[in-house]
Amino acid sequence: MKKKVLVTGGAGFIGSHLCKRLLEENNEVLCLDNYFTGSKMNVFSMLDNPLFELIRHDIVSPYMAEVDEIYNLACPASPIHYQHNPIQTVKISVMGAINMLETAKATNAKILQASTSEVYGDPKVHPQVESYWGNVNPIGERSCYDEGKRCAETLFMDYHRQSNLKIKIIRIFNTYGPNMQPHDGRVVSNFILQCLRNENITIYGNGNQSRSFQYVDDLIDGMIKMMNTPDDFTGPINIGNPNEFTILELAETIIHLTDSKSKLIFKPLPKDDPQQRRPDISLAKEKLDWTPKIELEEGLKKTIDYFDQLLKSNN
Repeated sequence: MKKKVLVTGGAGFIGSHLCKRLLEENNEVLCLDNYFTGSKMNVFSMLDNPLFELIRHDIVSPYMAEVDEIYNLACPASPIHYQHNPIQTVKISVMGAINMLETAKATNAKILQASTSEVYGDPKVHPQVESYWGNVNPIGERSCYDEGKRCAETLFMDYHRQSNLKIKIIRIFNTYGPNMQPHDGRVVSNFILQCLRNENITIYGNGNQSRSFQYVDDLIDGMIKMMNTPDDFTGPINIGNPNEFTILELAETIIHLTDSKSKLIFKPLPKDDPQQRRPDISLAKEKLDWTPKIELEEGLKKTIDYFDQLLKSNN
């Protein structure tokens, strides 16, 4: 059945992939973005589709539309961007969530919140399960994002309990793929660009901190499966790849795949940077019948090809 779907942050990295998938499933898509970190180029191929509508809007201001579903993805997600204007980051997370929840309430729409593994902070439980409350610094430089997302989860649950809204909460772990911004400071895009240019690879700390990396297509599968679960299941639910790699292993893999001459250089670790991050996805397996399918090397090859073409087109 065709649905009318609103995607906030729809011109961003993840949002653009979600919009594309929703159109492929013959849905009508309203894509909202203020282009702070999103780009019209990410959705350029969809502009001629009569089922797609691109709207410039910041969800800190209310927005109303008659829709069946809302995916709330709007928020800068890399430290460089969310620390650029931390107060605005909190406003997007909190006021933006309220505005979208009010839209959902007015139109009886089902609404999904794109939360984050950052709600776990620098975890003392490994791997992270949804029942873990986290270890977060509420007054640090990353807090605008971490606590903003935690507050958004609170708002979603309170609207659900108080107004019986149909809500879904997913916690997204490190995700990579085409349409990532080249200079957003994320480790995968940083390493790929440095390798393609044969520049030194910057490792923060000793490189033994670990992360789990999921390819964006797997995330989109998980998001749509979560949206389609029965109304009595709200989450939160972890969506991530449980395979764990050190930052050094990631760097060495990308050097190998790009046949780069890049050398490793080491710099101090940023404050509050978590030492470990890996999802327990038992709940996603049980409730969504979901597991990631794309392994790191396969996903990195696709992402390297994207950035290689981007560099060539800019020269």
